[in-house]
Amino acid sequence: MGSLVSDFHRNLLYGGIYLYPKDKRSTAGKLRLLYECAPLAYVAEQAGGLGSTGEANVLDIVPQDIHEKIPLVIGNKKDVLVANDFIQGKRTI
Repeated sequence: MGSLVSDFHRNLLYGGIYLYPKDKRSTAGKLRLLYECAPLAYVAEQAGGLGSTGEANVLDIVPQDIHEKIPLVIGNKKDVLVANDFIQGKRTI
């Protein structure tokens, strides 16, 4: 759908992960830590999943700015860990 909350809701119901990684144009990511990523990462962890930036757990990040942006990988814990490995270059296809 292209909407963070509705796409993540579908992942909660049916499984999978939601990815919004950083890229060359948005090197810090596009989603806001405090009012988009952290709340959904908390919901994911309560449901047995995980929220990550690809390198760190979202809930472990200490905000530096109220509108701080980060990349996001969120959903099924096993799938998020695999995505983290790809992002960090530890795994290839």
